[in-house]
Amino acid sequence: MDLLEKIRSLPTRPGVYLYKNADDQVIYVGKAKNLRSRVRSYLLETSQANAKTGSLMREAVDLDYILVDNEREALALENNLIKQRKPRFNILLRDDKTYPYVKLTLADRFPKVFVTRKIRKDGSAYYGPFFPGNLAYRIAELIHRSFLLPSCKLDLRRYYARPCLQYYIKRCLGPCVEDLTTPELYREAVRDAQMLLEGRGSDLAKSLEQRMAEAAAGEQFELAAKYRDLLITISQLQEKQRIASAENDDADVFGYHYENGMVAVNLFHMRGGKIVDRREFFWEDLQELMLELAEPESEEHQPEEVVAAAANGPTFEAGAFFSALLKQLYIDQQYVPKSIYLPVNFGDRDVLSALLAERSGHRVEIAAPMRGEKRSLIDLAGQNAKQSYDQRFRVLKPSQKAIQESLQDVLMLPELPRRIECFDISHIQGAETVASMVVWEDGGMKKSDYRKFQIKTVEGVDDFASMREVIGRRYRRLVEEKKQMPSLILVDGGLGQLHAAASALEELGLTTQPLASIAKREELIYVYGQEDEPIVLERRSPVLHMIQHVRDESHRFAITYHRKRREMRDRDSELFTIPGVGARTRTRLIEHFGSLRGVQQADIEALTAVVQRKTATLIHAHFHPDEAAENPLVVLNNDLP
Repeated sequence: MDLLEKIRSLPTRPGVYLYKNADDQVIYVGKAKNLRSRVRSYLLETSQANAKTGSLMREAVDLDYILVDNEREALALENNLIKQRKPRFNILLRDDKTYPYVKLTLADRFPKVFVTRKIRKDGSAYYGPFFPGNLAYRIAELIHRSFLLPSCKLDLRRYYARPCLQYYIKRCLGPCVEDLTTPELYREAVRDAQMLLEGRGSDLAKSLEQRMAEAAAGEQFELAAKYRDLLITISQLQEKQRIASAENDDADVFGYHYENGMVAVNLFHMRGGKIVDRREFFWEDLQELMLELAEPESEEHQPEEVVAAAANGPTFEAGAFFSALLKQLYIDQQYVPKSIYLPVNFGDRDVLSALLAERSGHRVEIAAPMRGEKRSLIDLAGQNAKQSYDQRFRVLKPSQKAIQESLQDVLMLPELPRRIECFDISHIQGAETVASMVVWEDGGMKKSDYRKFQIKTVEGVDDFASMREVIGRRYRRLVEEKKQMPSLILVDGGLGQLHAAASALEELGLTTQPLASIAKREELIYVYGQEDEPIVLERRSPVLHMIQHVRDESHRFAITYHRKRREMRDRDSELFTIPGVGARTRTRLIEHFGSLRGVQQADIEALTAVVQRKTATLIHAHFHPDEAAENPLVVLNNDLP
């Protein structure tokens, strides 16, 4: 059955349709209240030379569909299929990260506390999301400092010989070493952390007061003081929560700017009546993606804001765009605000609102205000989107602090990155393997802190072992000298180099040090501890440009050092092949003539000023074999007694 026949035989029920190309790849996913009516509309638009659907229908050769009971189920299924298949004709949310959650790994023997952006069905408890993003890190830090639960990458199913640095600075109970803590004490700390994260501050306060009284009665005054400080912290957190709950409800506000086939979107998160954070989204080359049309059955909801991309060419339909964006942003998310304000309306707004309300457990309002305070907020978001567009697409360099904040957000760093140390390994077929370390600090390369390394313990070609050696040598020295660690360690390479560096840091007890790698060609960024979720940044991203600059500088520095080492090796080996030339003679020749080339160009008389005439004659003959062949007695006579 060909495509046209399949379309004509479609049922009239709600469902999802999937267009496929000749390679059986899904190139577009859509949903419809009436499958036959919706899919047949593509044929009509193609017959009318509609540019929006022309590219799709020229490439599509097959069609699949899935029937559902109602439009809400179609909406949810469409969203899942788009995220799974990533069809190139759908508008995709490239920046699919969410706001951070605090993860408590309750399924582990000794639970840990992490900050994460992904929610999985792994037996762990997730709390959040937190606005702004660094709030999650502050809460995790509070748990480390107060309840001593770790966030290291160690496998706590077995014991180690000694604890890491976090134990010695009293940020961890030390479950990695046998007998440093007890299961009862650890379970108590986990229960306290749970009560804090679940908002049960009053229960936690009562428990702490009881333990403080018991510690004081037993004359354990340091322990009693610790419980007292925790009570003060819990009291302060409860006061802030009461203030926030007395304010207005939460809302998300969107604004956008479209120009030349590119879109910038700004999202303001309002919590407690205040703007607490902002997110940016960017799309490029949207001309081919203008087929995200509103459903024919919802034409009365068509937005007024339709931006022309070119005369008689594709148009940017903001309503259809935001329909696709909101589905990918909010469906399947654990938290959805009560109000979502958009600059435009779209056709399936009511269906999406009902679906989000059903999944979140509270009413969700999706509105496009035309006047008043809410419209002013949308206009403000639009102005910021225009500024974001200019910075990204007009090559206006953003401020250094903005780049640092974006880097912190992308790599989930616990603090604003001030110093990055980047490593690269260089060799040619295993010969003269060397490593380089370059330093980025507060917005620029700090060449005075660059370091070169000769690989000493690795034979042959083994980039992973070489990286392990260099990382171990560098940071063992910092630990011994009690110097501050960098904000981020970056290695040039993929997962192999990343894990080699991590194993070296683990041996030093540096289990919480931020570590990442950037792979060549694909430009994937792997963050240690989240290797299964590599970060893909847009090619215009200032953060990617900064990371690439640091990586390329480390590669340049390593190559330069390797070439120097190779030249020294070649120079030494060539001089040492001449009879009568040893290490001291070579040193005198190089110091006198400045380089191997100077030795090559010197005549016998000049060489005699440094070495004996016999040796000078042999050196000259080595570099001028043609002259020696014309007058062989010169060399022979020098061999006579």
